[in-house]
Amino acid sequence: MTLKALLLCSDEKIVRVLRRTLGDLDITAELCPNADAALRKLTRQRYEAIVVDCSMDGASDVLKSARSAPCNKQAVAVAIVEPIIGLKAVFEIGAHFVLYTPVTMERARSSFRAARALMKSERRRNARVAVQIPVVMRNLAGGTNMQVTTTDLSEGGIAVNRPGGRRPTGKWQIVFTLPGTEQSLELPAEFAWEGTGTQAGVRFQQVPLEAARQLREWLKQNSPDAEQDDPPIRCQLTDLSLGGCYLELSSPFPPCSRVTLSMRAADVEVRAQGVVRVMHPDKGMGVEFTQTTPEHRDAVEKFLRMLSENRNLQPDLLVEPEGLETDASEMKRRSSDIDDPLLQLFYGETLSAEAFQEALRKQRAATLPASYGAAAAAHA
Repeated sequence: MTLKALLLCSDEKIVRVLRRTLGDLDITAELCPNADAALRKLTRQRYEAIVVDCSMDGASDVLKSARSAPCNKQAVAVAIVEPIIGLKAVFEIGAHFVLYTPVTMERARSSFRAARALMKSERRRNARVAVQIPVVMRNLAGGTNMQVTTTDLSEGGIAVNRPGGRRPTGKWQIVFTLPGTEQSLELPAEFAWEGTGTQAGVRFQQVPLEAARQLREWLKQNSPDAEQDDPPIRCQLTDLSLGGCYLELSSPFPPCSRVTLSMRAADVEVRAQGVVRVMHPDKGMGVEFTQTTPEHRDAVEKFLRMLSENRNLQPDLLVEPEGLETDASEMKRRSSDIDDPLLQLFYGETLSAEAFQEALRKQRAATLPASYGAAAAAHA
């Protein structure tokens, strides 16, 4: 399936650059002459990306409307702005990526390469396969069980028929077996929406890596619209703690992006899930780990020990997007509530890219003599 982008821009030079860039990436661009035309299209058609020139009248309304339009709320939003515009202001109106003027081919390719990977992962995550599977749901608070049957399945959740029209709420543990497989999956979940009659939607919460892999492979094999994901992006690990890491790469993913990391050093390898908390265009991003199991902590500790004992060892690191967080409430955590020095930078005062890098350097200097578990830096 072709990826589609809505383009609101009146600058002919920028339009030419973007049409060529998007075409090279197999993304179809649909040009709108003004904000009113873009708003009408957002209510009638689905797009994987919304690209908006913020110098145009009504541009911010288009970005905000995309977030509220049911068919486009998960579309990747790209804002074209002047360099004097701060990242915080652009993110607040709903943008995920920022493309600074003057828009060059090189800059556009870099931004849209990352944007396309996220567009594909988001579409894949929301692709649904119609299937009826018996599911056991266990209420974590009340201890009661409920038997339901799915109507469809995706990487992000399931649609089910509720018995007797019951309206359950809260946190649940769900157990089911994918058709054609023998091993059952047990996943944390919550009810996300109610449909007409007895239908309801259940959203998966913090799916373990192995279970996520099984789900993805099964959906690829059983979905008629399955497509190849973009390959993982190679980047450089500069800072690592038990709670997160900072990665240098030219095409970072936006805040609230879910990512999977593959880190390797010598014979030690770690796979981790995380969420992007800070992003600096053309420079890098800070990722907070979302796994809190003892096994994950032990694996990161072992990796930190390897890097601390071998300062000249350069770890290999790959990152791939898994979609966008729909609930950004965790971003409101106070830095004073966090023990991890690196995460304190992610949740602390908003800094420019240069000020953030300087804070990282000072943190490395302060923590390098410390034990590897307390150090924010993996290596200088």
